[in-house]
Amino acid sequence: MSTYTATLGGHRYRFGSLARLLAAASPERSGDRLAGLAAASAQERVAARWALAEVPLTRFLAEQVIPYEDDDVTRLIVDTHDPVAFAPVAGLTVGEFREWLLSEAADATALAALAPGLTPEMAAAVSKLMGNADLVAVARKVRVVTAFRSTIGLPGRLATRLQPNHPTDDPAGVAAALLDGLLLGSGDAVIGINPATDSPRAVRDLLDLLDGVISRYAIPTQSCVLCHVTTSLDLMERGAPVDLVFQSIAGTQAANASFGVTLALLDEAYEAARALGRGTVGDNVMYFETGQGSALSADAHHGVDQQTVEARAYAVARRYDPLLVNTVVGFIGPEYLYDGRQILRAALEDHFCGKLLGLPMGLDICYTNHADADDDDIATMLTMLGVAGASFVICTPGGDDIMLNYQSASYHDALYLREVLGLRPAPEFEAWLAGIGLLDERGGLRDTGTGHPLTAIGRELAA
Repeated sequence: MSTYTATLGGHRYRFGSLARLLAAASPERSGDRLAGLAAASAQERVAARWALAEVPLTRFLAEQVIPYEDDDVTRLIVDTHDPVAFAPVAGLTVGEFREWLLSEAADATALAALAPGLTPEMAAAVSKLMGNADLVAVARKVRVVTAFRSTIGLPGRLATRLQPNHPTDDPAGVAAALLDGLLLGSGDAVIGINPATDSPRAVRDLLDLLDGVISRYAIPTQSCVLCHVTTSLDLMERGAPVDLVFQSIAGTQAANASFGVTLALLDEAYEAARALGRGTVGDNVMYFETGQGSALSADAHHGVDQQTVEARAYAVARRYDPLLVNTVVGFIGPEYLYDGRQILRAALEDHFCGKLLGLPMGLDICYTNHADADDDDIATMLTMLGVAGASFVICTPGGDDIMLNYQSASYHDALYLREVLGLRPAPEFEAWLAGIGLLDERGGLRDTGTGHPLTAIGRELAA
């Protein structure tokens, strides 16, 4: 294992491993401080970045931050690395890689070709040398297109997840939130419910509810009840209308084990969902959520900083060519991302790293009620991620999730972002909105009052 050094202000700083160097180079965040991994001072952080800039990218193939023999995510990263795709940047240092990413040579075609040759640790390393504007500028150049019943990630488009959660999974409450979102043009990425319970019966009821609405109104979208992958497998065997298989994932074997997940289990669910053939315009069937701090909260981070561990989760996700991946960026709490500034930085890092590694990245732009953040932070994050080209964002009624008790973006926030940036919904969903009279001649949402046929959803499900 190598030692990395830099001299700054007459003091020589030594970092005893690549993992230690990456941690010290990370922007300040409460999770790394909690884990005892953060730089001791701003000067040490700058020194670590000087040292990191000189590290050859090939070093990340020779030195693993978590040993190969100890961790199946490390084995996945190493065993699936594509040396041919990596070749164009193989002679660069991390600092030189940053300059290349910001150059005209790194266009959409070049970045798409490069993705299989990058490891998560390379992506995390270069992100630590980049300012927020750099992360936006590079991520904006990357386009990852996926499809099931709607096509996600096309240029000039912003999709949304409609999240009609309810504390008791009451059909009337779900229907009200669902109707609210559809009338405001939300739901083209997925209609996704976090169930109040993971019982197969409760999940099946929600799946049937969503499938009935999607089928009756011919909505070109997909549903997902965010239950554990084993519940989805059981329900698929019983003939339930499962569109997407969901699972929270993390960047180490031990952290995934804390979720009750293995790669073999995800392999099984992936094959089962594809065999159903429920997509119409594509066959991307997986939906993953991640978030900085999950490995630390499970004491499963192996001394690796939380942003690098988060990037490693994207290696798990890209194994399954998912329809959707999103970081629930502020949901774990201020113990890991203390305030709006840290949440914003993490959101930009996660989006950048995910897209650089070839994933269709979206975000739940959110914070918990005990974090030092507010709705202005949501607006700032939403705007910057829209400029950065996020594939989708999660939206809740009024920006307040009454089941999970946290703050997120609202349906109206998505309308704001589409309007100011000239973005449109997924093409199939846009055509559906126009067909049912919800779009005006300029492509904007029409105010229909209470007489629109969609309002029958609420009456039917409340009956």
